[in-house]
Amino acid sequence: MARELRVPKALTALPAPVRWLALPVALTCAIVVLVGSWGPAEPEVEAPRPGGKAAAYCRSLVAALPAELLGHARKDPSPASPYVAAWGSSPRTVLRCGIDRPEELDGEHAKDLSPTVDDLTWWSQKLDDGSYRFVATMRAAYVEVLSPPGVYGSPLDPAAALTPLVKANVPG
Repeated sequence: MARELRVPKALTALPAPVRWLALPVALTCAIVVLVGSWGPAEPEVEAPRPGGKAAAYCRSLVAALPAELLGHARKDPSPASPYVAAWGSSPRTVLRCGIDRPEELDGEHAKDLSPTVDDLTWWSQKLDDGSYRFVATMRAAYVEVLSPPGVYGSPLDPAAALTPLVKANVPG
């Protein structure tokens, strides 16, 4: 004996084409939502752990950083850190304050280009992925800015834009 399939009255009141399309439309919407939430994951940012006065300077600097940097909205990485800030998304510009002194400053990269902006020297290093790493030297805490490839007219632009805030919050 075959069981009869009963359709709810609310669905039988709808025209047949709407009933036929309801399930495919609902499935398509669910797939779009799922795929949209799978966007590219940003790489984790290791938060530095400065101590003493450097920690206070870094907290002050990160608190003073702008909500927008050169047209890119601030979107700090998760988990949040009082020593890290980021702008933009995939790729993003990242500032880390209180990093350890880069070992490269003693190696073959020690003589890499070190541009000076408003009397603040930024030691620079081009990374394998095409991005640039700028580290403010001769300060009470090392401040690092990672500038992604192809986002700015010059890779130094974000470090240059942040120079006044670094100078105001991290003494030399």
